[in-house]
Amino acid sequence: MASLIGDGMGLSSATMMQLENNYEETIFDRAENIALQKTYSADNRVTDSAASGTALATGYKTNNTYLGVLADGTAVESLMDVAKCEGKRTGVVVTTYLQHATPAAFYAHVASRHEYLVISEQLLNSSLDVAIGGGLAFFEELYGDAVAERLAAQGFALAETLDEVQNISADSRVMALVADKEVEVRNDGYLADATREALRRLDSEEGFVLMVEGSIIDGMGHANDAQAQQREMRSFMEAIEVAVEYALQRDDTLVVVTGDHETGGLSIVSCDADFCLSEQGVEYRWTTNGHSGTMLPIYLYGAGAEHINGVMENAELGAALHKLISSNR
Repeated sequence: MASLIGDGMGLSSATMMQLENNYEETIFDRAENIALQKTYSADNRVTDSAASGTALATGYKTNNTYLGVLADGTAVESLMDVAKCEGKRTGVVVTTYLQHATPAAFYAHVASRHEYLVISEQLLNSSLDVAIGGGLAFFEELYGDAVAERLAAQGFALAETLDEVQNISADSRVMALVADKEVEVRNDGYLADATREALRRLDSEEGFVLMVEGSIIDGMGHANDAQAQQREMRSFMEAIEVAVEYALQRDDTLVVVTGDHETGGLSIVSCDADFCLSEQGVEYRWTTNGHSGTMLPIYLYGAGAEHINGVMENAELGAALHKLISSNR
């Protein structure tokens, strides 16, 4: 299973990309099934990435800022935990730092998403087989010049570029820390290449669970920058293409694409109220520099796509994914 999360990606972001593509088919149009998710958290009608990431990763709603724990502090198992119990391989690929809220929801258990050093230690002690993203600076703060040694003690080979990842034995666990914090905004196909490499390394008879995040879609929504968000969306869509191509060559892989929340309150409006004109043009308008509470699309491809339907809570989607990868639940 591959779960791809566009951080801050709402239906308007996907619509914007259809419009920018002159309504030629996009990867979203190729979905074999579509559903909707409600995103509110346990303590707020507008979620943050920690609570929504936890809902998607564990099947439980929690408070904003909480990662992998319920509102009372009880730790709950993530999709990665379930996968490991089933003998599957696991991985995370992001364009932000690996200790950020959404990726951390898949391995960490802490009441504050901002405890980056604690989260780094939990990442080091996680059962992930592949982790690719930024976050080297937090490990250096913890371990100084001994980062590689500390990772090796936990069975991780350290890489600082994607090229280095490709040179590490496919049987080895790998942590690719390709940036101090966020991976730079760029157009070199990083996310698609990282997704392809993760799939290569995780491919096994037992199966796998991979989470890929288009992390900086969110930041461009906070900045109310439509052009920059389009760039991040294209990068994310390239990664979806890679995952879908992999899944459609097999009969045992599900690809789930969704967001964790919408950012910016993006709307797409006519430039002119005179609808007798053949083309009035459109404008991208933002209504907030924060998050919004709108429902999000869920796009499904491959094996099991028919099992996720209708309007559901984000935690319901998480629970459904748990069930799909578990043989005894």
